[in-house]
This record gives sequence, C-alpha cells and structure tokens, in this order.
Amino acid sequence: MTRYYSPEDKMITLIAEDYPLIQVMTRFGIRMGFGDKTVAEVCAEAGVDCNTFLAVVNFVVEGFTTFDNSRQLSIRSLMHYLKQSHIYFLEYCLPLIRRKLLDGINLNTGDVSFLILKFFDEYYREVKTHMEYEEKTVFSYIELILNGQHPANYKIATYSDHHEQVADKLRELKNIIIKYCPATADANLLNDALYSIYRCERELENHCKVEDYLLVPEILRLEKGLTSNP
Repeated sequence: MTRYYSPEDKMITLIAEDYPLIQVMTRFGIRMGFGDKTVAEVCAEAGVDCNTFLAVVNFVVEGFTTFDNSRQLSIRSLMHYLKQSHIYFLEYCLPLIRRKLLDGINLNTGDVSFLILKFFDEYYREVKTHMEYEEKTVFSYIELILNGQHPANYKIATYSDHHEQVADKLRELKNIIIKYCPATADANLLNDALYSIYRCERELENHCKVEDYLLVPEILRLEKGLTSNP
C-alpha cells in the first residue's frame, strides 16, 4: 500500500522511505540538515508552501493516480519547483549523461558511437528548446494570469503538446544503445550511462506530469475565473 505523507511526518522519513524525493526537496529550495523536524516545520523555515510541496511529493510517490484538487496550491511555489527542475536537467543531469556516454562509447566518427552522441545532442537541443519555451512563453503567461490579466492570444490548454515527443526521443536513444552498442565500448561505463538515462527518463516523466496534472488545472481554474469576471 502506498504511503501518503502529511505535514506531521518527519522530513527524514520521506527521504528514508523514498530517496528519489531528495530531488523534489532540493527543487523546492529545501536543504538537508533539518534534523528530526516535521515536513511542516522544514517547509516553514525554508519559506516553502507545505501544501504544494506535499502535493508534488504524494503525486510522485503515488504514480500520478490520485490528487485531491480541493486543496489549493501555491502556483508561485510550483513554478519555482519547475524552474529549478529545468536548471537540473539542462545544467546537470543531461550534461552528466553526455560525459558518461563519451567515456563509455570510445567515440569513433566511423561507427555507431558517433551516431549515438549525435542523437543525444539533438535530443538535448529539443529538451532545451522546449524548456526555454516554457520559461519565456508559458511561465510569462502564468505571471500575467496571476496578476489578473488574461491575454487573448494564448491558452494554457496548448501547454503539454510537446511532452510526448520529448519522451519518445529518449526511448529511441535507449534502444539505439541497447541494440547497436559499439564493440569497442566499455561495458561498465556505458551501462552506467544507460542507467542514468533510465533515471532521467523517469524524472522527466514526473516533471511533465506535475506540469500537466498539477499546474495546468490550477491555471485553467484561474482562466475560467477571469473569463467569468472580466
């Protein structure tokens, strides 16, 4: 049975039971070193909206099966989390995978190792373009909505159109590595890169679903309110 975390739980319990939640905690700006304090206490000290933090935590832990949308979220806290996720993927996670791939495939422009790296670089550019679009267009639009404005030339419903394309590209990369691993590759190093790709895929899926199932419904609600009260 899946555990549902509450404000009264100790923060250390979350990490001990579901260590991937370290990433969620970090992206909300919560640093380690919180002793035996509860989730509510740690969030209060970090200036993080506890309800929003737990919504993301429980949504990730439950596999996106349920969410109590009667609990109003802090959209600004959620956007901070998503922006920090972008930084993590673009400046740390994906560059690290590229370095691991380089170490593992023994790059040779005349074999499949070159195609693997080329495919990864194309994938990185697609993710970067998508996240830059979110930062410049979607999040800017949300800021206008939060300020009571409702531009007529954009709707939040168009937000998630590219998410599935991004996921498909990463699946293709995994299949290329598994099916056509170059004979000169270092098996241990390339396996490490592949593990990292699987983990990144799962984290990106979580990221996209937090956007689609937590952020978008909140903005739809605000849009509806602005339309009915011009």
